Amino acid sequence: MDGKLIYLMGPSGSGKDSLIEAAREPLRAMGCEVMRRVITRSAESVGEDAVGVTPEEFERRARAGDFSLSWHANGLAYGIPAQMDRFLAAGRHVLVNGSRANLRQAMGRYPALVPVLLTVSDEVLRGRLLRRGRETLEQIEARLARNTLFKDRRSSDEPVLLIDNSGELAGAVEQLLDLIRLSAALDQT
Repeated sequence: MDGKLIYLMGPSGSGKDSLIEAAREPLRAMGCEVMRRVITRSAESVGEDAVGVTPEEFERRARAGDFSLSWHANGLAYGIPAQMDRFLAAGRHVLVNGSRANLRQAMGRYPALVPVLLTVSDEVLRGRLLRRGRETLEQIEARLARNTLFKDRRSSDEPVLLIDNSGELAGAVEQLLDLIRLSAALDQT
């Protein structure tokens, strides 16, 4: 039986990287691999544990079939290494840091995908983005507006499981682990 693809999404500043890092060891113990994304930003950039490549290198790798999934967002290119398909075929679950804008493409390729949206209150999100200091005030407000649009659209689109990360990170980690346990249990029935 193939493994499950857990497709984690959320607005920038929702805490996806923190959640993934905090859940990494418990996920590994559950037989769930965490894929490192390939991104066209420098490896020195603050944020997730990703492989940074030039746009030219990314395009070369995409043409060579090195990615199971790839997309462009916010002026960057993102790719999930093809190794993901081997993990899934071997029955291992895989967690990826996905994109809300790429969800339909991912579901088309992986129909059994488990879409998970990390949510956070607008007040908490605004505070995190301000502390991070990577965006201007206008960019932050645009991100908050996109977040509201996605939350409003979500109810009429694909079914998405929600994890609230407005509070303590440990609570969000436990919610993520519970979702994966439930998904695995449903596969056994």
